[in-house]
Amino acid sequence: QVQLVESGGGLVQAGGSLRLSCAASGRTFSRIIMGWLRQAPGKEREFVAGISWSSGSTGYGDSVKGRFTISRDKSKNTVFLQMNSLQPEDTAVYYCAARFGQLIVAGYDYWGQGTQVTVSS
Repeated sequence: QVQLVESGGGLVQAGGSLRLSCAASGRTFSRIIMGWLRQAPGKEREFVAGISWSSGSTGYGDSVKGRFTISRDKSKNTVFLQMNSLQPEDTAVYYCAARFGQLIVAGYDYWGQGTQVTVSS
């Protein structure tokens, strides 16, 4: 089992920045993939970013490339999502998620409770 706890959401104006954090605990992390996904009202869940815990390799959804950065701190078992140049269309509930195996955009087995990000125009 993997437990995930997100923090860092909130309200920000367009053009601003936020950093989300996800503290992970449970199974060993040598093969774990950590990801951020989001879901806006009335829309399907969307892959935002993912990172391989062991190698640090990353992947991003097309809508956030160049604006968002995912990173990890192994000493704290924490994954971060730095979000810059936020736009109203980034408004969503952001979920931290985990899976074992390859870094892909779906197939996550473990989920945090979600944190709301609201970007005002």
